Amino acid sequence: MFYGLIIAMYYLDTKQHNLPHIHVKYGEMEGVYKIPDGDLIEGFLPPNKEKLLLAWIEIHADELMANWQLAVTGNKLYNIDPLK
Repeated sequence: MFYGLIIAMYYLDTKQHNLPHIHVKYGEMEGVYKIPDGDLIEGFLPPNKEKLLLAWIEIHADELMANWQLAVTGNKLYNIDPLK
């Protein structure tokens, strides 16, 4: 979590989107974003929060992809540092 953005990657979550992605909540809003490129799959976030998220995805793309591989096999994920 950073700047009010709550980021989640769900274990074994390949049925709905079937591609590497994260779920991001901000208040009542939610977006689903592809990793490692940050393309929006569904939902909506305010533009200023989306810019922060996309910067974070770019910085941590390798870590996010490594966590995706762990998640789809049901393994424990590593914590990724928030945007500072």
